[in-house]
Amino acid sequence: MSTLQQPQHPVLAAVVAITASLDEVSDANPTFMATDQKAATLVEIARAKAQLAELELRVMAAADDVAADSAARDVAAWLHHHTHQRPEALRDDLRLAHALDRTYHRVAAAMRAGKCNLAQAQVIVAALDDLPADLDPEIRANAEEALVGHAAEFDPSRLRRLGRRILDVIAPEIAEAEEAKRLAAEEAHARKKTRLTMRRIGDGTTRISAVIPDAAADRLATNLEAFASPRRDDGTRTDTGEYLPYGRRLGRAFCQMLETLDPARLPIHGGDATTVIVTIDLDQLRNETGIGQILGGSPITAAEARRLACTANIIPAVLGGASEVLDFGRKERFFTAAQRRALLLRSATCEAEGCDIPGTWAEAHHWLAWAQGGPTDLDNAALLCSHHHHRAHDAAYLHERLPNGDIRFTRRR
Repeated sequence: MSTLQQPQHPVLAAVVAITASLDEVSDANPTFMATDQKAATLVEIARAKAQLAELELRVMAAADDVAADSAARDVAAWLHHHTHQRPEALRDDLRLAHALDRTYHRVAAAMRAGKCNLAQAQVIVAALDDLPADLDPEIRANAEEALVGHAAEFDPSRLRRLGRRILDVIAPEIAEAEEAKRLAAEEAHARKKTRLTMRRIGDGTTRISAVIPDAAADRLATNLEAFASPRRDDGTRTDTGEYLPYGRRLGRAFCQMLETLDPARLPIHGGDATTVIVTIDLDQLRNETGIGQILGGSPITAAEARRLACTANIIPAVLGGASEVLDFGRKERFFTAAQRRALLLRSATCEAEGCDIPGTWAEAHHWLAWAQGGPTDLDNAALLCSHHHHRAHDAAYLHERLPNGDIRFTRRR
């Protein structure tokens, strides 16, 4: 009997009814709707999206057992594997789900009523989390109530600005003293907020977005301008001889700065010195039109691979050429740096099914334990993140290698 044929919990029944109703109008053409009906429909859809988002968050907050059944890191990782949504968005949703379930019940109630959408809820919760930890609980509750009330008239951007000054609105008698505390702790606050994201655009470029402390930004600007100065002629002019715009000069300067980093002065990463590995077939390397691959990254031309080999600190993994000895049998218990690089060539991420943790963060695991006679070689190795490495040694779980090479974990019944 399938899940949908079993006696249904009211939550599942409601979701099935919603999807069934949507199926009924899948072929309906809204072109011939009256203008006022289109307007009403758009508003009601926005309200329904808020309500459905809250229901999803409510279920996520209670779904630890779903993740545990398949040894997923959490329900966000499970959802990413089964629904193919953006993993970072799912992790944000899971954090919000726990916040609404444990603390911010007024925000959850507003979403259930369709009076506060997902983006507004994220902003409100972030503003409330940023309030002083020792703030009077009644004042904190008043702040939540005020921000939820303003969700009816303010978009997320304006709610964010209001959230920064919410104490001025609800408790002006303490706002000045709290502002003084905030200013005194600004450097710590900046460290907490520091983040950097990289998003592939799909045209051969990546958009990098970062929020860093002002002092770090000043240092970065100084370093980049050393490369981007108009007094330098190498790479600061267009083909017509005109100087590049400032933003483009900084972009090129950032690439140059990365290529000048000395890996010997960087931390150990993934059990090995911090390195970039480029894989390329020997014949491709000799071919002007050949293609290589940055391990865990993007394809590059053979010409670019040759340039990097000369100017940057990389390890070229030339397939078909001479290489290091990778199998040590029973002589060594721990996998070597060379073996770890070979495992990265085999799998750029944790080998557990559905896990996208980078291989450079993962650990080398003996499929047959070394203590039980398992050799320290690649045929007996698996690359697992810390979470799944623990599950591999957890008697509560079975694990098997699938035909595609992934490792599936199943909780014993």
